[in-house]
Amino acid sequence: MAVPVEEAIAALSTFSLEDEQPEVQGPGVWVSTERGATESPIEYSDVSAYRLSLSEDTKALNQLNALTQEGKEMASVLYTYRSCVKALPQLPDSMKQSQAELYLETYQVLDLEMSRLREIQRWQASASSKLAADMQRFSRPERRINGPTISHLWSMLKLLDILVQLDHLKMLRQAYQMTFHGIKERHILLRVLPVLVVLVTSSEKDSESLYKRVKINRLINIFKNEAVIPAFPDLHLSPSAIMKELSTYFPKFSSQTRLLTLPAPHELPPPIRAEHDDFTIRFASAMNQLLLLKSTDGSDVDWSKEVKGNMYDMIVEGFQLLSRWTARIWEQCAWKFSRPCKDASPSFSDYEKVVRYNYSVEERKALIELVSYIKSVGSMMQRCDTLVADALWETIHAEVQDFVQNTLASMLRTTFRKKKDLSRILSDMRTLSADWMANTNKSESELQSSQHGGEESKTNIFYPRAVAPTAAQVHCLQFLIYEVVSGGNLRRPGGLFGNSGSEIPVNDLKQLETFFYKLGFFLHILDYSVTVATLTDLGFLWFREFYLESSRVIQFPIECSLPWMLVECVLESPNSGLLESVLMPFDIYNDSAQQALVVLKQRFLYDEIEAEVDHCFDIFVSKLCETIFTYYKSWAASELLDPSFLFASDNAEKYAVQPMRINMLLKMTRVKLLGRMINLRSLITERMNKVFRENIEFLFDRFECQDLCAIVELEKLLDVLKHSHELLSRDLSIDSFSLMLNEMQENISLVSFSSRLASQIWSEMQSDFLPNFILCNTTQRFVRSSKTVPVQKPSIPSAKPSFYCGTQDLNSAHQSFARLHSGFFGIPHMFSIVRLLGSRSLPWLIRALLDHISNKITLLEPMITGLQESLPKSIGLLPFDGGVTGCVRLVKEHLNWETKSELKAEVLHGIKEIGSVLYWMGLLDIVLRETDTMNFMQTAPWLGLLPGADGQILTSQDGGDSPVVSLFKSTATAMVSYPGCPSPTSFHIMSKQAEAADLLYKANLNTGSVLEYALAFTSAALDKYCSKWSAAPKTGFIDITISKDFYRIYSGLQIGYLEESAQVPSNSHEKLGDSVAWGGCTIIYLLGQQLHFELFDFSYQILNIAEVEAASIVQTHKNSHFAVQGWEALLEAMKKARRLNNHVFSMLKARCPLEEKTACAIKQSGAPLHRIRFDNTVSAFETLPQKGA
Repeated sequence: MAVPVEEAIAALSTFSLEDEQPEVQGPGVWVSTERGATESPIEYSDVSAYRLSLSEDTKALNQLNALTQEGKEMASVLYTYRSCVKALPQLPDSMKQSQAELYLETYQVLDLEMSRLREIQRWQASASSKLAADMQRFSRPERRINGPTISHLWSMLKLLDILVQLDHLKMLRQAYQMTFHGIKERHILLRVLPVLVVLVTSSEKDSESLYKRVKINRLINIFKNEAVIPAFPDLHLSPSAIMKELSTYFPKFSSQTRLLTLPAPHELPPPIRAEHDDFTIRFASAMNQLLLLKSTDGSDVDWSKEVKGNMYDMIVEGFQLLSRWTARIWEQCAWKFSRPCKDASPSFSDYEKVVRYNYSVEERKALIELVSYIKSVGSMMQRCDTLVADALWETIHAEVQDFVQNTLASMLRTTFRKKKDLSRILSDMRTLSADWMANTNKSESELQSSQHGGEESKTNIFYPRAVAPTAAQVHCLQFLIYEVVSGGNLRRPGGLFGNSGSEIPVNDLKQLETFFYKLGFFLHILDYSVTVATLTDLGFLWFREFYLESSRVIQFPIECSLPWMLVECVLESPNSGLLESVLMPFDIYNDSAQQALVVLKQRFLYDEIEAEVDHCFDIFVSKLCETIFTYYKSWAASELLDPSFLFASDNAEKYAVQPMRINMLLKMTRVKLLGRMINLRSLITERMNKVFRENIEFLFDRFECQDLCAIVELEKLLDVLKHSHELLSRDLSIDSFSLMLNEMQENISLVSFSSRLASQIWSEMQSDFLPNFILCNTTQRFVRSSKTVPVQKPSIPSAKPSFYCGTQDLNSAHQSFARLHSGFFGIPHMFSIVRLLGSRSLPWLIRALLDHISNKITLLEPMITGLQESLPKSIGLLPFDGGVTGCVRLVKEHLNWETKSELKAEVLHGIKEIGSVLYWMGLLDIVLRETDTMNFMQTAPWLGLLPGADGQILTSQDGGDSPVVSLFKSTATAMVSYPGCPSPTSFHIMSKQAEAADLLYKANLNTGSVLEYALAFTSAALDKYCSKWSAAPKTGFIDITISKDFYRIYSGLQIGYLEESAQVPSNSHEKLGDSVAWGGCTIIYLLGQQLHFELFDFSYQILNIAEVEAASIVQTHKNSHFAVQGWEALLEAMKKARRLNNHVFSMLKARCPLEEKTACAIKQSGAPLHRIRFDNTVSAFETLPQKGA
């Protein structure tokens, strides 16, 4: 069924073609060769239709314009001409016989270049002759009625300006540049003014009379205020030099020229910002009024005229501001070229001295702001081109018609009534420009009479018509006003509109003057787009052809390019407000590229600009992304700082991050650059994804160069990075952080249970943690032993502050937190490991540690066998009558292991590593239980679960659905029953997904203990050696004397290292710590030898004997210090060891009762299953995930 056209149009009207891209770039510049109205495309060919006797003047005017245009092309040729001497081949001695042929070919190649120089000479002669002829013709004293027109005089000045510039070029170099057209008439006047002074004097007598008639001090002041006159982008004219040349014509100038040497700095004035803000506010207000007028039907004529007139005034004011601001930049640029940096090194090139090292930081910031103001105002005015066109044309039409129908009519009735010649001129003005059809208050007969100059008694009212005058009409009107005022006298005293000797009343003269200057603006207003483009053209800031020739280089580095210097200044500036202007300097490249192709017509210049832009934009994107990344990293690090730390800090403000409006740049999808549209947002996204991956890679590399204690710092830095990713994701669509983290951990595959971080943790535990860290059971921490062998590791890599926490202050704050956890390994580190590895890689690490226990037990078996063989055949109980001294001596005689010292050390270190792994598992179990409890508290309300009194989990539904399933089922039922439901199937799918989530979470609630699982695994591994380490007595009774079970070996090892620690304080304990007790007691307990150990341990027996001996001494009132003298430290160490052993045995009894010899299993998801019964052998664990899986 076809959709009606009306509905289709109405539907299209609802679509918005606007996007969220902010306007942070100047107006778009496209390569175009169209001519504007200000360039006289019709060459005044319709002037003859008005019958004003201007055919001769118009012909001469067209000739001058043609010569001016040709002169600009000649100047372009000179400016872009580069020496080709270095490209000419040099003949070796072996080819001297071919010299004539080579010279002929060289001449043929260079003939085209030489023909261009001949063309310049021809043009210069032709232009000079034409200019001299016109000047001679117009300098005659007789009155002239047919010229010259104002347009003719301006064309003569422009041609003279071209001649001056070409002469200046030839004086400075053999190759140089063009002139930039536009509303820069002040610079034209300044350049030709000294020459005009020379031209009006033909003899010394004339010069003396001119000196008396003209106030020469005013001329001196003009050039004193304009110490440097812009002529070319990298060349300038010096008034002081010009005036010195004029001193030969005017002897009295010699005493005045010294005043021109005084410096006159060209700084950008601070009120420009206030001007910009005030204009933009008033311009926006005027635009709102105009839009309101367009949306109002039947609006009042007077209000409409007022609104459109206000809009016209704002456009004129905007053009004047843009012209003044652009002129200020050009003047400052010329000033810098005339005043090279004096502090620069002599090795620097001339161009570096005038550009790179000649702009201070403050000057660059001011220049950036002014460029931004010019481009933003230009962009604002360019966007409203079509909106203001009718208003401008109607206002110009009303201005012209009001003048010719009202003002001139009044003048004809009063001032010029009896002056037939002047009345004829005024009538001609009305004839050529009056729009009688727009008059609303006259009959047809009255219109006919008014056209012939009939008297009027009231002001005419006109229809608003968007009909503006043509260029020929403006030209003729200016000529007629000039004729009325001057009467053809070019030497009128007091200027054109001076009232000295004039017969015209002052009020009428003022009205003629006002309208005369308005006519000068009309063509620029009508040629709106070309005028905006001309006034915002800043391409001259890039060109450097003169210095390329003088420096004899192909091109300067980008560090010397002023546009790139401005971009770099914005990126490096601490002023965050400048960042929005970072794209504005790139418009300079757009302007210079337009100049190279359209004005200079040189493709090689465009190629050089394009190459520089490509290089600069790549660097810009890289530096911008670094700035963005640093900002968001600092923002995240600041938010993650502990509040108590900030409260205790003396200067908490230094940790605050100043906001930056970076989101404006992140929305830029269409950056206009050399006629292309570049998606800056996409480039930033691509670069950000790369930077985040590089940062993760750096953090892992940094962790791999440190010990396991740095895991807390790694987690902290990853948290900062993750939070910065979350903040940036609000404004930019970048890859998921978990995806990037898994990618950097090489953990993307679905069948991969390991990861880079898990492998590094395991490697670190094998090579450094287990051998070199000792346990402090009291603090539940592992600390590095002072008696360890240093491990060779690569040096810690360094990076920019942005790869840590953003800034130096924030880095120091977070490092102070990291240093608190760098000297030990404990519960905080275990939390970090659990959070970083997750349920996917943690089971792999657990399996690797358990395999390490099994391997250690296997390695210990032959060593323990060697110690068993060294024991005596019979070891009885220690006698009480020998006292402590005798018992210690007797134990030393029994344990004759002096030749087994290395073997003893290896066994102790093996037991210590087993104990460290088991205690490490205990810490992991504590963390996992806390994590599981937290997860249960979060999911239990949704699953309908309640904790029971005895630790059991109860359900609150009595067999029904859980709350989350009930919620989604009821929602799906309600939405499906609603008639307007767009997609009922999606709600059924959501309900099924809720049921699946319910089953998944409930299946993972009954998790077991990792420590119990580790003890069961260790017990299964010990079963293989049970016959050797725990032999059954042959008689069925306990063997007291001949037993060589493991508890005997450990008892001997324990009293040995206790004795060493008593003799050399903190020596043996610093090597082994409390892990030995955990390892030895666990093996004893799992072998069922706890009671044997507690009965027959050597240190326990000595402690018992010491207690009995101390009691007997007290009873007999003897000296107690004499009996145990020298054994206080050993006895204290034995007491500490017994307390630690009792603590370990009590924990083992609670977590792994021997009467219930069971083990646990771990599912593929990483959750241990609680109390799965099976035969307690090693083969039972073959179904678990293997280490390499």
